[in-house]
Amino acid sequence: MAVKNKVSTQDEKKPSPYHRIQTQLANQIADIAPGEKLPSEPSLAKALGVSRATLREAMRTFEAQGLIRRRQGVGTFVVGPARVIETGLNVLESIEALSQKMGLDVRMGDLTIENDQANLDIAEKLAIAPGTAIVTISRVIQTDDRPVAYLIDTLPELFISQGELKSDFNGSVLDHLIANENFDISNSNTYIHAVAAPAKIARALEIQRGDVLLMFEAYLFEESGRVLDYSYSYFLPGYFRFHIIRSVDTSLKNNRKG
Repeated sequence: MAVKNKVSTQDEKKPSPYHRIQTQLANQIADIAPGEKLPSEPSLAKALGVSRATLREAMRTFEAQGLIRRRQGVGTFVVGPARVIETGLNVLESIEALSQKMGLDVRMGDLTIENDQANLDIAEKLAIAPGTAIVTISRVIQTDDRPVAYLIDTLPELFISQGELKSDFNGSVLDHLIANENFDISNSNTYIHAVAAPAKIARALEIQRGDVLLMFEAYLFEESGRVLDYSYSYFLPGYFRFHIIRSVDTSLKNNRKG
């Protein structure tokens, strides 16, 4: 019995195949200069003695950390340590405003502006009549020479015109609305999800379909309660860090005293 216990303890100390691959891959990445290409997926899987599926899963961890970058049909490249955009969720600020505070160079990439009429779903979200003219603004946000976020805003066309977007739009609908004296912005209700990247978003962010992203779904309100904007934003986890300050619920302690 004692021998069996000893063997079991030794087995427990052995790293799992997945963790072993992560360690080996981390060493491989550390030995390659930023900007250089990793060996091809088949040769790397063979060298590490794992299947390509296992290798891809391990590589996703490093891609989420911003250490490597996979480019469809080109290969996987080592990236230097990324500067992380960090912010608290209790204050609403645009990526552009945050990056300016941090001294980061953030640029707007591909921009798409679509004019349409609100269907039932969008009409309900914006609290407007179906058929109301709306505009949807989709764009990529880039930093460190790579795309790190994909933002989509939908709002009534009455609130923002094509001319305004073409003349002085910097990528932030929030900043644009704040600068407009006609709006008295109050707060945002935001829902946070971890999602698998849809094909369209994956292409825009130059990642693999199914890779995990942070997705914020948000409603922007005026003081009057009117919805100004409905948005959903996709963030690469390795380039963003969000935190929130939470208060302790003292009601239970007070109840005990009573």
